[in-house]
Amino acid sequence: MAALTFWALVGLATIAGLAMAWTLGANSNSPPFAPAIGANAISTMRAAFLIGILAALGALTQGGSISETVGSNLILGVEITPLAAVAGLLTAAGFMALGVYTGYPVPAAFATTGAMVGVGLSLGGDPATAVYSEIVVFWLLVPPMSGGLAYGTATLLRRDDIPETVGVPLLAGLVGAIVSRIQLGVIPAAPGESQGSIAGVVSRAVGGPAIGPLTIGGVLATLLIALAAFVFVRRRTQASVEDGIRTFLVLLGSLVAFSSGGSQVGLATGPLENLYGTELGLPGIALLSLGAVGILAGAWMGAPRLLQATSREYAQLGVRRSIAALVPGFVIAQLAIALGIPISFNNIVISGVIGGGLAAGSAGVSRRKIGVTVAFWLITLAGSLATGYGLYQLLTVLLGFE
Repeated sequence: MAALTFWALVGLATIAGLAMAWTLGANSNSPPFAPAIGANAISTMRAAFLIGILAALGALTQGGSISETVGSNLILGVEITPLAAVAGLLTAAGFMALGVYTGYPVPAAFATTGAMVGVGLSLGGDPATAVYSEIVVFWLLVPPMSGGLAYGTATLLRRDDIPETVGVPLLAGLVGAIVSRIQLGVIPAAPGESQGSIAGVVSRAVGGPAIGPLTIGGVLATLLIALAAFVFVRRRTQASVEDGIRTFLVLLGSLVAFSSGGSQVGLATGPLENLYGTELGLPGIALLSLGAVGILAGAWMGAPRLLQATSREYAQLGVRRSIAALVPGFVIAQLAIALGIPISFNNIVISGVIGGGLAAGSAGVSRRKIGVTVAFWLITLAGSLATGYGLYQLLTVLLGFE
């Protein structure tokens, strides 16, 4: 009976994880391509197809760090059991469904983090206060970081003394430089590192003197990729400014969609880390593959409707403010992945829209809606923690696990 119960919980936890990944694929990974659709740079169905592929690839190659944080680092002294994983995933999914019903965006990172802390405390674990401090500080820094980057980007694109045939390619070069440094599971890593980067591979191949973490080879690789991105987008903008901007929107949206998969899949797979890794003895890629399949299915089945709605909003913002909102999304998502911190894309995008709007003279979002959204986020964090704690206690009684 015990074995039957265990496998029943494994099945239920897996279904809950897949459902969570599906929801993330349908909702959290859709905004990156909305500006490109609004600018008529790509069709809705083609965007949904690309979102699924790119987000799934991001989940497979970059999802491990945040998955580990959610599954292992939020609570001390206990391991997340299959029943606790079910309780945590059901709680997070319930709050996300509440957000859809009420019309206010519930950040998946807040809901999942709160839920897993709640079930961990309910298991008898101790709070990981050092980890909480890092996460909270990062969350608090997201609005000024995203808003500031968006403001700077929008200001650059609005300057009369910097033609768009220069400003847009400069942004492309900056993005290319960051791409050279992002860590991917498919790239050979240096000793002591779990993932490698393009710059890291070149650095080890070329060798040479180093200044801190920088080497001649790594810097050269970064500069070459940045130059290639600059030249490509500059040629496109010189041929046609609008076509060049649309091209950059599609490329930037692709990178943000890839990054969103890497930063969001851990919210679905993290609760299953102990179950799949320790109790079932499966490699980490098996769990990430499960999350990637869920995200892929969610993007292909649920993203088109959301894309059509959000693309209209981005069309009202204009392509330049849309670029300003997406650049912070890529930068902050990659920073969060490197640090293993779960993040909310809603938080990043809303802050980016506000920052870009301030550069144009108005935030473009009502103060009341900002206040209500922030309050909803705080309620989500506290409510999911309390619900996760209580739901696990209830399930242990109902299923006779006391």
